[in-house]
Amino acid sequence: MTHRVTLIPGDGVGPEVSAAARRCVEATDVQIEWDVQEIGSSRQAAGDSPLPVTALESIRERGVALKGPITTQVAAGARSANLELRDSLDLYVGIRPCRTLPGAPTPFPDTDIVVVRMLNEDLYAGIELGPATPEAQRLRELIGESQRRALATDAAFALKPISYAAARRVADRAFSYARENARNRVTAIHKATVMPLTDGLFLEAARAASERWPEIGYEEVLVDTACHQLIRNPGGYDVLLAPMLYGDVVSDLGAAMIGGLGLAPGANLGDRCAVFEPVHGSVPKRAGRNQANPIAMVLSAAMLLRHLAEEEAAARLEGAVAGVLREGRTLTYDLARASGISSPATTSELAEAVVARL
Repeated sequence: MTHRVTLIPGDGVGPEVSAAARRCVEATDVQIEWDVQEIGSSRQAAGDSPLPVTALESIRERGVALKGPITTQVAAGARSANLELRDSLDLYVGIRPCRTLPGAPTPFPDTDIVVVRMLNEDLYAGIELGPATPEAQRLRELIGESQRRALATDAAFALKPISYAAARRVADRAFSYARENARNRVTAIHKATVMPLTDGLFLEAARAASERWPEIGYEEVLVDTACHQLIRNPGGYDVLLAPMLYGDVVSDLGAAMIGGLGLAPGANLGDRCAVFEPVHGSVPKRAGRNQANPIAMVLSAAMLLRHLAEEEAAARLEGAVAGVLREGRTLTYDLARASGISSPATTSELAEAVVARL
């Protein structure tokens, strides 16, 4: 069977790690018909939209995409193309496994958690008001009247919407993921002690979902406590369910615990489409140097293969990656530095080492 998949190379190191992942997937002998679509700063530099309609149509038609990282400008004022992509395709749940592979340079060899996070609403909804706008002034007046609190006239504002419906469907996916992957417990991450209405509503949805899945354990932990305990006892958690911002932070912490962002895969899922991509960013300063670690992209491709019901190929691909790490001879700069290797491998050399094991 031939699978039709959209391939988005991305920005920065994206084209290099995407090419490496494509090479590894093709070495599994799974038949893929790739439709390459450009999204991101390369399109914007040419005067086009960073998120062209043709790319969205390709993903909708095929239902699945493998995507490289896209550059998000810091404090540039424009909303991230990544967030626009997720909203346009109604990708509402992010899955980020953090599992230490044999040979990975880390003091946390027993880490094996999965972060399940919201991909819409929360502070990442991008609803912000500048301090000098009429809307901000109306908000100050509203808060002054309803909360009896004076807000500074030079303050900017970000709103944090969390709806029960959005939180509930993500919570349901967390529990179904736990059951399908033989996970025993879901931990809801929150800060309802300070935000009882927004985070409290998130917990209300999580509790309702837990009643539907009584065979899966359920608990609630403050986000700062969870970060502390992850370092103290990496084996203390299983599936971590979180709103968007907390999930982003906790998944990066989990990535650090397994050896770095270069080893952290991810998936963005909706009811009709799925986009698989590494957790790391585009790293523009290393673009075009053939230096970037492609493993996160390769492991994201393995998640894609599982989504396509190519379980055997996905397991072989993950096993090949683990074998290269365990051998410890063909490692890119980020892994070589931690392992004391003076001559790091290139992106393409690491990919070829994976292919050789396949």
